[in-house]
Amino acid sequence: MASPTEIRKGKVLDYQGAPHLVLDVQHRTQGRQAGFMQITMRNLSTGSSTNTKIRTTDSVDILHTESLKLEYSYNDSDGYHFMDLDTYEDTILSEKLVTDAKDFLVGNQIYNILHVNNEPVQIILPASIEMKVIESPEGIKGDTASNVQKPATLETGLTVQVPLFIKEGELIKVSTLERTYQGRA
Repeated sequence: MASPTEIRKGKVLDYQGAPHLVLDVQHRTQGRQAGFMQITMRNLSTGSSTNTKIRTTDSVDILHTESLKLEYSYNDSDGYHFMDLDTYEDTILSEKLVTDAKDFLVGNQIYNILHVNNEPVQIILPASIEMKVIESPEGIKGDTASNVQKPATLETGLTVQVPLFIKEGELIKVSTLERTYQGRA
């Protein structure tokens, strides 16, 4: 057990029997009363966020976490398969754990997988990822107003808006946070 003052952003707590990732933490005091920690965290099992107060006199359970670099291989009915390049061990993540990250899973790409107590709980996506354009209509001649964009379907099925000069088969950088085109790769 640890003191609530040891809680930092990115740590994982055992809160109400489930692992919660700390998104934001602030130490607060109110006059003569004991201080407390204002914590915003996300339940790694359900994905829901919560905001709570923990008194500094209480104790919390900070879970052991590890971020492993695994290569995405493929998905099938069992789940999404990731391989450890050192041990060649196959780690299978369920559809529930992958959720929104599946739009950014490109074969043979390295991803950080957050493990809590040796169990995978979340994919940590990079800020941007390179993906291949599979389908993109041609730009219309004369359509040259500033910043005209067209839809492009990427290799994972994700559709983003790209400039007219992007053609099928090109590699582009896509922001994983905003799901937008960032430039050519």
